[in-house]
Amino acid sequence: MRCPFCRHPDSRVVDSREVDEGQVIRRRRSCSKCSRRFTTVEEAVLAVVKRSGVTEPFSRDKVVSGVRRACQGRSVTEDALQLLAHRVEESIRSTGCAEIPSHEVGLAILGPLRELDEVAYLRFASVYRSFSSVEDFEREIAELRSAQAPKTPAEPPAAG
Repeated sequence: MRCPFCRHPDSRVVDSREVDEGQVIRRRRSCSKCSRRFTTVEEAVLAVVKRSGVTEPFSRDKVVSGVRRACQGRSVTEDALQLLAHRVEESIRSTGCAEIPSHEVGLAILGPLRELDEVAYLRFASVYRSFSSVEDFEREIAELRSAQAPKTPAEPPAAG
Protein backbone atom coordinates (compact mmCIF):
# COMPACT_ATOMS: atom_id res chain seq x y z
CA MET A 1 0.00 0.00 0.00
CA ARG A 2 1.45 3.36 -1.05
CA CYS A 3 2.11 5.87 1.74
CA PRO A 4 -0.13 8.94 1.36
CA PHE A 5 2.63 11.18 2.81
CA CYS A 6 5.83 10.24 0.98
CA ARG A 7 4.33 8.03 -1.77
CA HIS A 8 6.69 5.17 -0.91
CA PRO A 9 5.13 1.91 -2.21
CA ASP A 10 5.90 -0.21 0.86
CA SER A 11 4.09 -0.18 4.19
CA ARG A 12 3.36 -2.75 6.84
CA VAL A 13 0.14 -3.51 8.70
CA VAL A 14 0.38 -2.61 12.39
CA ASP A 15 -3.20 -3.41 13.36
CA SER A 16 -6.21 -4.84 11.55
CA ARG A 17 -9.84 -5.07 12.66
CA GLU A 18 -13.23 -5.76 11.20
CA VAL A 19 -16.02 -3.20 11.58
CA ASP A 20 -19.67 -3.13 10.47
CA GLU A 21 -20.13 -6.80 11.29
CA GLY A 22 -17.21 -7.86 9.12
CA GLN A 23 -18.29 -5.82 6.09
CA VAL A 24 -15.29 -3.49 6.33
CA ILE A 25 -11.67 -4.11 7.26
CA ARG A 26 -9.83 -1.22 8.90
CA ARG A 27 -6.02 -1.45 8.84
CA ARG A 28 -3.52 0.74 10.61
CA ARG A 29 -0.30 0.89 8.57
CA SER A 30 3.23 2.20 9.04
CA CYS A 31 5.39 3.46 6.15
CA SER A 32 8.76 1.70 5.99
CA LYS A 33 10.43 4.86 4.63
CA CYS A 34 9.04 7.87 6.58
CA SER A 35 7.64 5.85 9.55
CA ARG A 36 4.38 7.80 9.51
CA ARG A 37 1.18 5.93 10.26
CA PHE A 38 -2.03 5.95 8.27
CA THR A 39 -5.31 4.05 8.13
CA THR A 40 -6.83 2.21 5.19
CA VAL A 41 -10.42 1.05 4.98
CA GLU A 42 -11.34 -1.79 2.66
CA GLU A 43 -14.72 -3.28 2.01
CA ALA A 44 -14.66 -7.04 2.48
CA VAL A 45 -14.69 -8.68 -0.94
CA LEU A 46 -17.67 -10.90 -1.60
CA ALA A 47 -16.88 -13.59 -4.16
CA VAL A 48 -19.34 -15.52 -6.31
CA VAL A 49 -18.44 -19.08 -7.29
CA LYS A 50 -19.81 -19.92 -10.72
CA ARG A 51 -20.98 -23.40 -11.71
CA SER A 52 -17.76 -23.84 -13.68
CA GLY A 53 -15.78 -23.28 -10.47
CA VAL A 54 -14.52 -19.84 -11.52
CA THR A 55 -14.66 -17.25 -8.74
CA GLU A 56 -15.40 -13.58 -9.43
CA PRO A 57 -16.27 -10.57 -7.26
CA PHE A 58 -19.97 -9.97 -6.56
CA SER A 59 -21.34 -7.28 -8.85
CA ARG A 60 -24.52 -5.31 -8.23
CA ASP A 61 -24.34 -4.28 -11.89
CA LYS A 62 -24.66 -7.91 -12.96
CA VAL A 63 -27.71 -8.32 -10.73
CA VAL A 64 -29.28 -5.18 -12.21
CA SER A 65 -28.57 -6.21 -15.81
CA GLY A 66 -30.03 -9.69 -15.28
CA VAL A 67 -33.15 -8.36 -13.61
CA ARG A 68 -33.44 -5.55 -16.17
CA ARG A 69 -33.83 -8.17 -18.93
CA ALA A 70 -36.64 -9.81 -16.99
CA CYS A 71 -38.28 -6.39 -16.49
CA GLN A 72 -38.09 -5.42 -20.15
CA GLY A 73 -41.37 -3.78 -21.18
CA ARG A 74 -42.56 -3.56 -17.58
CA SER A 75 -43.00 -0.34 -15.63
CA VAL A 76 -40.05 -0.89 -13.31
CA THR A 77 -37.85 2.12 -12.60
CA GLU A 78 -34.07 2.17 -12.52
CA ASP A 79 -34.25 3.19 -8.85
CA ALA A 80 -36.31 0.08 -8.11
CA LEU A 81 -33.69 -2.08 -9.86
CA GLN A 82 -30.88 -0.46 -7.86
CA LEU A 83 -32.80 -0.96 -4.61
CA LEU A 84 -33.41 -4.62 -5.49
CA ALA A 85 -29.68 -5.12 -6.16
CA HIS A 86 -28.89 -3.45 -2.83
CA ARG A 87 -31.32 -5.78 -1.02
CA VAL A 88 -29.78 -8.80 -2.75
CA GLU A 89 -26.26 -7.75 -1.74
CA GLU A 90 -27.33 -7.13 1.87
CA SER A 91 -29.02 -10.52 1.97
CA ILE A 92 -25.91 -12.26 0.66
CA ARG A 93 -23.52 -10.36 2.94
CA SER A 94 -25.70 -11.16 5.95
CA THR A 95 -24.78 -14.84 5.52
CA GLY A 96 -21.27 -13.92 6.66
CA CYS A 97 -19.67 -16.03 3.93
CA ALA A 98 -16.78 -14.63 1.88
CA GLU A 99 -17.71 -16.88 -1.06
CA ILE A 100 -21.20 -17.72 -2.21
CA PRO A 101 -22.38 -20.01 -5.02
CA SER A 102 -24.00 -18.22 -7.97
CA HIS A 103 -27.08 -20.36 -7.32
CA GLU A 104 -27.53 -18.54 -3.99
CA VAL A 105 -27.39 -15.17 -5.75
CA GLY A 106 -30.26 -16.27 -7.98
CA LEU A 107 -32.28 -17.38 -4.96
CA ALA A 108 -31.61 -14.04 -3.28
CA ILE A 109 -32.98 -12.25 -6.36
CA LEU A 110 -36.24 -14.22 -6.58
CA GLY A 111 -37.87 -12.91 -3.37
CA PRO A 112 -37.40 -9.18 -3.93
CA LEU A 113 -38.22 -9.54 -7.64
CA ARG A 114 -41.46 -11.33 -6.80
CA GLU A 115 -42.45 -8.36 -4.63
CA LEU A 116 -41.40 -5.88 -7.32
CA ASP A 117 -43.12 -7.32 -10.40
CA GLU A 118 -44.72 -10.75 -10.75
CA VAL A 119 -44.36 -10.90 -14.54
CA ALA A 120 -40.65 -10.10 -14.32
CA TYR A 121 -40.41 -12.67 -11.53
CA LEU A 122 -41.95 -15.35 -13.79
CA ARG A 123 -39.58 -14.45 -16.60
CA PHE A 124 -36.53 -14.60 -14.32
CA ALA A 125 -37.69 -17.78 -12.58
CA SER A 126 -38.35 -19.50 -15.91
CA VAL A 127 -34.72 -19.01 -16.93
CA TYR A 128 -33.18 -19.46 -13.47
CA ARG A 129 -35.13 -22.64 -12.71
CA SER A 130 -34.96 -23.89 -16.32
CA PHE A 131 -38.70 -24.21 -16.94
CA SER A 132 -39.19 -26.80 -19.66
CA SER A 133 -42.96 -26.93 -20.04
CA VAL A 134 -46.18 -24.99 -19.69
CA GLU A 135 -46.84 -27.01 -16.54
CA ASP A 136 -43.79 -25.39 -14.92
CA PHE A 137 -45.31 -21.96 -15.56
CA GLU A 138 -48.74 -23.10 -14.37
CA ARG A 139 -47.27 -24.46 -11.15
CA GLU A 140 -45.43 -21.18 -10.48
CA ILE A 141 -48.52 -19.10 -11.29
CA ALA A 142 -50.62 -21.26 -8.95
CA GLU A 143 -48.06 -20.64 -6.22
CA LEU A 144 -48.20 -16.88 -6.87
CA ARG A 145 -51.99 -16.96 -6.68
CA SER A 146 -52.03 -18.95 -3.46
CA ALA A 147 -49.63 -16.45 -1.92
CA GLN A 148 -52.04 -13.65 -2.87
CA ALA A 149 -55.08 -15.37 -1.38
CA PRO A 150 -56.58 -13.34 1.45
CA LYS A 151 -55.27 -14.38 4.84
CA THR A 152 -58.43 -13.26 6.69
CA PRO A 153 -61.97 -14.48 6.12
CA ALA A 154 -63.95 -12.50 3.56
CA GLU A 155 -66.43 -9.98 4.86
CA PRO A 156 -70.07 -11.08 4.69
CA PRO A 157 -72.07 -9.48 1.87
CA ALA A 158 -73.83 -6.26 2.81
CA ALA A 159 -77.52 -6.59 3.59
CA GLY A 160 -79.54 -4.80 1.07
